[in-house]
Amino acid sequence: MCGITGWASFPHDARTQAAVIEAMTATLTPRGPDAGGVWLGEHAALGHRRLAVIDPAGGGQPMTDRPDRPTVVLSYSGEVYNHHQLRAELRGRGHTFRTRSDTEVVLRAYAEWGEDLADHLEGMFAFAVWDERAQRLLLVRDRLGVKPLFWAAVEGGLAFASEPKALFAHPEIRPRVDADGLREAYSLLFNTGPTVWSGVREVEPGGLLVLDRDGIRERRYWQLAAELHDDDQDTAVAHVRELVGTAARGQLEADVPLCSLLSGGLDSTVLTALLADELRLREGPDARIRSYAVDYSDQAERFTGDVLRTGHDTPYATEAGAFIGTDHSTVVLDPRALLDPEHRKAVVVARDSPIGVGDMDTSLYLLFGEIRKHSTVALSGEAADEVFGGYPWFHSPKALHAATFPWLLVTGDEAAMPLNPELGLRMEEFRRDTYTGALAAVPHRDDETPAEHRQREMQHVSLTRWLRQLLHRKDRLSMAQGLEVRVPYCDHRLVAYAFAAPWALKSFDGREKSLLRAAGAGLAPHSVLHRPKNHYPATHHPDYNRGLQDLAREALAVEQVRALADETRIKPSLDTPPDRLEWGHRLRLERVVDLALWLDHHRPELAL
Repeated sequence: MCGITGWASFPHDARTQAAVIEAMTATLTPRGPDAGGVWLGEHAALGHRRLAVIDPAGGGQPMTDRPDRPTVVLSYSGEVYNHHQLRAELRGRGHTFRTRSDTEVVLRAYAEWGEDLADHLEGMFAFAVWDERAQRLLLVRDRLGVKPLFWAAVEGGLAFASEPKALFAHPEIRPRVDADGLREAYSLLFNTGPTVWSGVREVEPGGLLVLDRDGIRERRYWQLAAELHDDDQDTAVAHVRELVGTAARGQLEADVPLCSLLSGGLDSTVLTALLADELRLREGPDARIRSYAVDYSDQAERFTGDVLRTGHDTPYATEAGAFIGTDHSTVVLDPRALLDPEHRKAVVVARDSPIGVGDMDTSLYLLFGEIRKHSTVALSGEAADEVFGGYPWFHSPKALHAATFPWLLVTGDEAAMPLNPELGLRMEEFRRDTYTGALAAVPHRDDETPAEHRQREMQHVSLTRWLRQLLHRKDRLSMAQGLEVRVPYCDHRLVAYAFAAPWALKSFDGREKSLLRAAGAGLAPHSVLHRPKNHYPATHHPDYNRGLQDLAREALAVEQVRALADETRIKPSLDTPPDRLEWGHRLRLERVVDLALWLDHHRPELAL
């Protein structure tokens, strides 16, 4: 995994801008601690920071098609899991290779197929290709948006980067936030395209962007479709197990230590079991995959259920690890570490955004730091809930009949930091218009029942919006620690198959994730296989709540924070006894604290 950045601009000679591309690239060093490089041409500059995972000796970047007078230059981040098959196909078409890296496969694939290369790639990736002959820049992002890719206009062209912070090292791009950006950040709608930063956009998941002397052209090369699905239940269960297994096996390749994230839930347990089985086939019956879970020093004594959590994870994770036969570890965090200003600042810097989930972000960042001491690659069960219908809103009549995004019924305004009404953001109008547009983008079949029609809408917004912020979170916090996290449930073939399946098939046992539970039979202990959905854990210690309230009071002493926040609506969360502070109100305080850290670090120009 890596960090990429650069620009193309036709009016200027990029060869005189070495200091700029080096500064942009340096901001991404945590994403690529192993190596870095830049390439400069007359009208383009590309930078790269490398986390060496495959072919450490041969995969240096930016990579060129030939050492002298290159015609194609690539800066690439991600993993293409079918690179062995593509290498064989490209060799058959006359291409030669000088490395074992998947990077070079992408480079040669561009030489063979041009911008259509995206159709041939399977994996998670974001990359930039500069074609010297055509004087053309191509930006490509993977189908589900696992890897980030941002861009902004510069004179006569555009700049791009894995993270906005790299763009802000370009002299023409400033960290500016306007009313639209605040709406994007605090509406919790997770649009793809616009960002909190004025003028900074994302390349769409499954999308590509081309810049040449005629201007900018964007298109989608992949998106969800309501395809015909006529498999019966037994066939569907068998096919899901095959697809999950294929995705897991294909993502085991690495020339560095690899592990699995094992929370003790259905998704991570099924995935870890498949990985463990494949590792034993490859390396022998005694091979054991490392697995990791996170917990808090107070959790066993103080756990209390809330709207998102039904039980304490650690006993289930321990049981799952023993059942599968992993080398399992639980990283136990002290709640005081979650209040450490340096840890919290590191998270906000990694995200380039004031919006997160507080202690759950900080704990994930610290967990990844511990894992990185032993492993460079981790596999995660992210996206199974979106793919198989695991969230409560898929099964709630209230959510199914509500004319809004379903997660807003769970988080609600309690979890969204209230903004100063004098800003005039018209948030409810923005949410209503965005929801209407989101539903218009959902593909449907003419033969769907009204109930099926509605469930497809719920699945589509979950996969294209809710999942987006989870993938951003996982990417930013893992890469800030130099850890690559792979997400097999985001395999686009699995996602497409499950999305096409009728809702009755995805809920045939009257519960969430029926297909995955049936497909995972024999791979997990009974207790885990039939456990209710549980979200990422949060600490329940009153000392954490008390410390958070203190940090929020300090944040509200900052003039810019007071100008943006509605203090009257935050005050009840500050005055609540720490042992009675509910999750939604606590998250409101987390966002006040994060806002202060974000303003202090990024120094954004507020154009409101």
